[in-house]
Order: sequence, then C-alpha cells, then structure tokens
Amino acid sequence: MPTRHGWRVTIRLLEGQIPEDYTKVSERLAHSWRVHAVRVSSTKRGRVTLAATIRDPLVRIDQLPISTELLKVTVGRLETGSPWVIDFRTVPHWLNAGATQSGKSNLANALIIGLSPQPVAMVGFDLKGGVEFTPYEPRLSALATSRTECVSLLDDLVSLMVDRMAACRTAGARNIWQLSGAQRPVPVVVLVDELAELYLMADKSEKDEIAKTSTALLRVAQLGRAFGIYLFCCGQRIGSDLGPGVTALRAQCSGRICHRVNDPETATMTLGDLDPAALVSARAIASETPGVAIVAGQDGQWYRARSFYVSEQAAEVATRTYAGLTPSWAEVMAGAYCAELSDADLAEFLAPETAVLEG
Repeated sequence: MPTRHGWRVTIRLLEGQIPEDYTKVSERLAHSWRVHAVRVSSTKRGRVTLAATIRDPLVRIDQLPISTELLKVTVGRLETGSPWVIDFRTVPHWLNAGATQSGKSNLANALIIGLSPQPVAMVGFDLKGGVEFTPYEPRLSALATSRTECVSLLDDLVSLMVDRMAACRTAGARNIWQLSGAQRPVPVVVLVDELAELYLMADKSEKDEIAKTSTALLRVAQLGRAFGIYLFCCGQRIGSDLGPGVTALRAQCSGRICHRVNDPETATMTLGDLDPAALVSARAIASETPGVAIVAGQDGQWYRARSFYVSEQAAEVATRTYAGLTPSWAEVMAGAYCAELSDADLAEFLAPETAVLEG
C-alpha cells in the first residue's frame, strides 16, 4: 500500500517467527530496497507491518497553524507527515532529554509560544540561575532560580493540588474538568529546566533538601493530572545515578522525548523501558539535524519527529504580547478559575493574536 513518504506491506508470520526477527534485519531491508528507513510494527497477532520511507521527511519542515485547543500545542511534524502535537489533557507529564544544541530548548520555546495565548498559568524551575526562563518571566506566574526557591515553589504546588483535591471532593467531581466554569481552577503547566540540578548533591547538608524536592515533584507527577497541574521536565543528562527519585519520576512521565544525547544512559533512561528499537533510533540522531527527536506519546507508538525552529526572540515577543493573560501566583493559589471554553470559543479567542505569532 502506498503512503505519503513510501509504502507499507503487511506480512503473515510463519510458524515460529516473531516480529523481532524482522526488526533485526530492518537495516538490511532498507539498504536492499535503497530507501531511507524501514520501520517494523505489529498491531495484530500473526501479522507484521513493514513501513518503508523513501527519503527522510524531516530534512525540511514547514510551519503549521497554531493549535486552537486548550492545553494542546503543535510543535513540529512526525516522520509520517502528521503534526507533532503535545496535548497535556491526553499526556499530562513529559520528559524531554537532549544535549546542548540538540533542539531541547527550541522545543521548550515552541511550547511557550503555543501556551502563551491560552488561558493557562505557567511556572518555571530554572537552576541555571534563571538565564533560560527569566526572559519569559512576563508570562510566568512564578519562577524559581535556586534550590531553596524550588523547594518553596514545590511546596506551593503540593498545597495547590491538595486544595483542588478538596474542591473536587466537595463538588463530587473526579477531576477539575468535571467542575463548572465558575468553579474550575486555571490549569498550571510546570516547566523544569536542567532536571538533574534538582537532584545533584554537593555535600551532605543538601541531602534533606534534595529529598524534599524529589518527594514533592513526584507527588505532583502522581496526582497532578486530575487537578490541572502538568509537568514538562527537560534535562541534558537523566540517569539512575541521580537517585531513585529520578527513576520514579520517569515512570510517571508517560510522554517521552529524546533528542541527540551525549551518553547512552540518558537515552536508555528516557526510552529504554518502551521499545529497544526506539533506543537504537535515538542513538542514531546526527548532530547536524537539531530538533530531530524520538517521541513516544499517548498511542503507545514511537516516532521520529522534528520541532519547528523557534528563535528565543520570538518566544520573548510572545510572552510580552500575552503578559496580560498571566495570573499572579497569589491569584493561582487563591483559586483563580478558568472559564469553560469550547474549541470554537478558544479559536475565536486566539484569532486576533494568531497573526502576531506568525509574524
């Protein structure tokens, strides 16, 4: 069957064969057929599908329109030609790994641009002393730039989650989306840069502080989805040597993004529990293709994808343009609510601003 970038063929497995038999020879098939790549998948017992891609569709990608759905951001394209969408309503927590100049920060910029015109609160954790997120502060409800500030802000997030939990229990709702518009609190997206810095310990005096940080972040990851608190955690290095807290957090982040990384363990930590083939593809990402990543999301499959190029200046303009939509952290803690918006309402709300971002 022809596809947009090649073709696919479904094969009946012979007795004793398994899909891994085809996975092992996918590289040989690609060379034999003289195509860019051959992907092996199996969605039905006794069948295996070989998807051939004639040439790399991610060499050049065109910008897509801004998403008009709440908590959904189009950040790039998948190798299938479909939009690469980060949807926090479907996949609440994401782990984004990548080395310097791999496209990790560019993806965060695309996410900030997409969320800025939406009625959401954004919170930043930046242990680089604030150099990454300070330019975006006009659109951030709170920003922590030291470990002490991170502990305090995480305590606030846990308290916020407990308050929302009580409100949902009182209203007989399982999550904030079952509350009426006048009761529904504003969604909060938590952006974490350099995740490893939250777990690194210089001396024993920091042990208790790190343990407290790890526990609070894990609690938010475990319970935050129902109460409108979502995580997007970025890091150059994510390894088990940082402690059990990182491994537990990884298990709660069902969305995985792995750009080019410097050490195999980071790729293993990000994708190793999903699919060995995804791990191989992640390690094969070339340094001359920034923005290319292996993405695993809500459908249980993994894809090669590439984010749109988003300059830091464009992200700064977006945060200044929509600074008036930023609820203060005091308002968020006091229960600032987000009126119920249909997709059509949100599209109308975003229409005047779309031209600003496209410019």
